Amino acid sequence: MTQKQRLAAVLISASMASPVMAAEIEWRIPTSVPDGSPIFENFLERFAVNASTLTEGRVEISPFGAGVLVPALQVYEAVKEGTVDAGHSTPSYLVNQDPINAIFAGFPGGMGPQAYINWIYEGGGLERLQEIRASEGLHSLVVGIGSTEVFAHSNVPIHGPEDLDGIKYRTSGPWAEVMREYYNAVPTVVPPGDTYTLLQRNGVDAVEWATPSSNQPEGFHEAARYIVVPGVHQPTFLWEVVTRQETWDQVPDDLKPLIEAAAKLTTYEGLSNFYHHDLQAMETYRSGRNEVISLDDSFVGELAENGREWMNNQATERSQAGDARMTDILEGYNEYQERWSAQQDYLITN
Repeated sequence: MTQKQRLAAVLISASMASPVMAAEIEWRIPTSVPDGSPIFENFLERFAVNASTLTEGRVEISPFGAGVLVPALQVYEAVKEGTVDAGHSTPSYLVNQDPINAIFAGFPGGMGPQAYINWIYEGGGLERLQEIRASEGLHSLVVGIGSTEVFAHSNVPIHGPEDLDGIKYRTSGPWAEVMREYYNAVPTVVPPGDTYTLLQRNGVDAVEWATPSSNQPEGFHEAARYIVVPGVHQPTFLWEVVTRQETWDQVPDDLKPLIEAAAKLTTYEGLSNFYHHDLQAMETYRSGRNEVISLDDSFVGELAENGREWMNNQATERSQAGDARMTDILEGYNEYQERWSAQQDYLITN
């Protein structure tokens, strides 16, 4: 059953079980990906279903794909301006405005999904993200943490740093900055819906977008011969639903924890769903026409180290300018990552 069918079934069941009543909270939520894409269905539509279920229909969320209500890369702005009730997007699209968002976007050398989701919910990460959004007049609900991405669907083979020199690469967030500063690459940021055409017409040499199963329906593997792994550039990623603080304050107090629970449930379910379908997608890629290139450990290590260095440099610059928030949050993030790594001798991950 698709997310749309699941949502319809929940709404039908609710209408049959009790007299028809208007929802107390009705939010129209645009996202930064097209309607029907895996991230749209796995995160935002799943959240709509979970919120309706847990609140027994008192909260009704209407998801909208990119470009329907607002352009894909302007979701945060639309929420701040009050154009929409709430918005669903990723901090990756805010890194060029403030690099503190890179901590939550995912970055080269950062935590993988298992460690990261634990830092968010158990290590204080969610609270730090909400502090940042509160300073912007927003309230954040984490609605989606993803598995590791594909490093590149590429028209040219990529094996080492020399292959990144001058490459035209569709990307965004901290990885775009690392590509530019460390490898003389030419990063290009375009909305997700335009990525396939750009790759197919050789407007870029390579693209990165999301996880193996997210990329599959986009057809990148049909447009480009090479698939490069592992996704050290984006070990994991986060999406959030943001509302203006006054919008959140108007939510009845008994509904707030239920909406928060729906967001958390969606995040765990969404990550599990991605893990399952990513394995299937990689099996399909490896058995098809594509050549899957696995980067060697030394290059992966170099990419991770450069990513961490870029993050630390950004934090230092902000501290010297009088804003120590990025340094403070990054220290906590790094400590959690180090604690996780230090206990790998006991932890089975496969």
